[in-house]
Amino acid sequence: MREGRRRPQYLVVGEILRPHGVRGEARMRVLTDYPDQLRELDYVYLGVSPDDRRLEKRPLKRLRFNKEYALLTLDGFADRNAAERLRGLLVMIDSDQAAPLADGEYFLFELIGLKVVADNVEVGCVKEVLQTGANDVYIVEGERYGEILIPAHAETIEQIDFAMNTITMSLPEGLLPAE
Repeated sequence: MREGRRRPQYLVVGEILRPHGVRGEARMRVLTDYPDQLRELDYVYLGVSPDDRRLEKRPLKRLRFNKEYALLTLDGFADRNAAERLRGLLVMIDSDQAAPLADGEYFLFELIGLKVVADNVEVGCVKEVLQTGANDVYIVEGERYGEILIPAHAETIEQIDFAMNTITMSLPEGLLPAE
């Protein structure tokens, strides 16, 4: 964890897509780079966002994987109708339950607020990170260009410097609006 970055209380690890079968199991889109950590959990939190004041802590009875999805059974959801009520909810863990990161890895929340500099021009600050599947997209907001979307991948990110609160990027021609 970087100095000066406030760790959120909860981290999103999945999103419930739909019921699976008739015994209360739910199909979850896995939103963590460490899906194996999910097998070790005794409980999860359910809600519409990590800031949801009505998060519900639920014991995790069973978790298994089916292709790229996790199938989970939560205490109190015994049939398909009950599991249907989970559709669309986010599955979260206490942030201190998260798998430790390797050198060079970071949590996406740590990027929020970092200044983006592209080709020696300050573009703005990271407001949000979207996970699209193909690559992350930084929503960057600044005075010069307003709000813009920047693809984040090996070709665009040159360096992330948490000590300087800066992400240095090289952007394709035409990505920034003309001045």
